[in-house]
Amino acid sequence: MTKRSIQFELNGSKTVAEAAVNERLIDLLRDTLGLTGTKEGCGIGECGACTVILDGRAVNACLIPALSVEGHRILTVEGMMQDGRLHPIQEAFVRHHAIQCGFCIPGLVMSARALLDKNPRPDREEIKSAIAGNLCRCTGYEQVIEAIEDAACRMEG
Repeated sequence: MTKRSIQFELNGSKTVAEAAVNERLIDLLRDTLGLTGTKEGCGIGECGACTVILDGRAVNACLIPALSVEGHRILTVEGMMQDGRLHPIQEAFVRHHAIQCGFCIPGLVMSARALLDKNPRPDREEIKSAIAGNLCRCTGYEQVIEAIEDAACRMEG
């Protein structure tokens, strides 16, 4: 399969990669670039495990053609750390025991980040709406919602 070179910003750094016409963003991130924090759950955009932030918007990387990210900005869970420390959202997930098995957590963290970047003081219903596309079998979501509320307070402060 013929590949094409694409340039984009990934986790704050200019990136050049080769991608095939039929390649998805999740495959480019995981297989080509080695960023395995983005998980593939369903492969059809239903579970949210592969959520990344594309130009400030939470998207399912399993639905995005890799070639379409040319010239765009992508943030993955690996890009969340600041100065070698966990991001306040990640710290809040740990503090509130919102991690369980961990498979869905990168996607939930990215959905939370997209929400808090747009709305630093969301109410509970806005948080629920923001994570509605992220499925989790372990947490029951209560700890996740509390973690996002906590992160919002700490990030604002």
